[in-house]
Amino acid sequence: MINQRHRAVIWALVALVCIWAAALTAYMLARNAKVTPDKVRAYTTAVDFAHLTGAAREAAWRRLAAMLNALTLEERQSLRMDHTAYRWFAEMTEEEKGEFLEATMPTGFKQMIDAFQQLPEDKRKQTVDQAMRRLHQDQERIAAGGQPNLDGNTNDVALNEELRQKVTTIGLKSFYSESSAQTKAELAPLLEEMQRTMQSGRLLRGGPRP
Repeated sequence: MINQRHRAVIWALVALVCIWAAALTAYMLARNAKVTPDKVRAYTTAVDFAHLTGAAREAAWRRLAAMLNALTLEERQSLRMDHTAYRWFAEMTEEEKGEFLEATMPTGFKQMIDAFQQLPEDKRKQTVDQAMRRLHQDQERIAAGGQPNLDGNTNDVALNEELRQKVTTIGLKSFYSESSAQTKAELAPLLEEMQRTMQSGRLLRGGPRP
């Protein structure tokens, strides 16, 4: 017969095993549920988005948007480099493109703002100076009848005027709602120059950054 003490020890061991098993199960579920760039690539490859219609089509691009929003800034950038983030974009209607940008860009802008704010002061200044220089160079190219320099990046997707305005609006809203006072002050010259560019009708053509 098992005495009271031995019975307590056995129950304690059983409880420990149950706790360990539950923790392991939770870990495995969390790991499997975590979105990774490879999972996004697999999803966009497996789903024939062009042939989807109705509710299934909307559910597909909304799932892609949710997956992109679950990634880090670096992971999203890796998907832009190999064009995965844009794989379905060219096949979307203009309405779908607008909704997709509204679903993905606020998170992307917030991540970029957070990354900028974490840079050392000298790196932030260097980033702003480089952006100003790039903007002026592109303005000169466009004024001469050329195209903005995309640094060899062919992943940019052309947007119509309405969608470019949407991108601008989302970006500005994200900037003013997410930025610190210091960041607003540091980026003010760049924003002012961008606004002058847009007001003069020389809005640079660029691709979405989902």
